[in-house]
Amino acid sequence: MNRDMFTSAILLAAFALTGVSLLFLVHAATKERIENNERALLLTQLNEIVPSGTYDNDPVTDIRTIAAPEALGSDEPLTVYRARRGDKTVAAILTTVAPDGYNGAIRLLVGIRANGELAGVRAIHHRETPGLGDRIDAARSDWILDFNGKSLNQSQPGQWRVKPDGGSFDSFTGATITPRAVVKAVHKALVYFDENQDFLFDAHIEKSK
Repeated sequence: MNRDMFTSAILLAAFALTGVSLLFLVHAATKERIENNERALLLTQLNEIVPSGTYDNDPVTDIRTIAAPEALGSDEPLTVYRARRGDKTVAAILTTVAPDGYNGAIRLLVGIRANGELAGVRAIHHRETPGLGDRIDAARSDWILDFNGKSLNQSQPGQWRVKPDGGSFDSFTGATITPRAVVKAVHKALVYFDENQDFLFDAHIEKSK
């Protein structure tokens, strides 16, 4: 009886060890593939804002991690991706959050050229209402392309609002809250860039994990 129990225990332990080993091998085999896919997706998003031919560094690893809750809308540190060509700065692409979207926070990438002009803006995560607020998505509408080329120098502060609030940006019929939140977040990112450009582009490079 004791021998049978001992044998069963050994078999169970062997099965458990085999299962853990298989899980470890599967994780090890897929981890690199997942990381490569995530990197490729991020690079595609960055290149939609700053075309790859305009820089010669790797913006995925040439980064700064910054904490600026008031300016960038999140209590968590956010990543700034930096595009350079040789020793010249090309653009910074700030991760920022519009915390006051209709259905919650809207995560954005805001690309700003070294001269302070917007290279482009993309919504990379949101839960806005399909058919209404989701028009901030470049795949569904060209609304977000209206930011291209704009800067603080070209516009008065009061223009950084949607038209129903007296500004210059179109709103969405039945969904004013969403574009209002995005315009506000982009303007804050521009102001932060204007005040911290030297800090954002210094030589310190943090390697992504």
